[in-house]
Amino acid sequence: MVSKFLIHAEADFVGVATEDISKGEKVEGVYMDTLGKLQLEARDNIPLGHKIALREMPKGEKVIEYGEPIGEAIQPVSKGEHVHVHNIRSMRWQ
Repeated sequence: MVSKFLIHAEADFVGVATEDISKGEKVEGVYMDTLGKLQLEARDNIPLGHKIALREMPKGEKVIEYGEPIGEAIQPVSKGEHVHVHNIRSMRWQ
């Protein structure tokens, strides 16, 4: 299976698509810090450069990327779902 997303750190809740990912596609990602692999099924179409959820995230949970909180879920997020401005709020300007 060809890797279609990268995960910056083992502690991350999201990966970044390195190719467009189609809804229902079974995809593999690679952890950049350990080179470990993770497989999951995409619940949405995920464009190149956008995030994919690696785990379930309830509303209000901090979203972790690069091992740091980058945002907060504004609604529940399912594993394999497209993670973007429709379901997380950035913490960049807070």
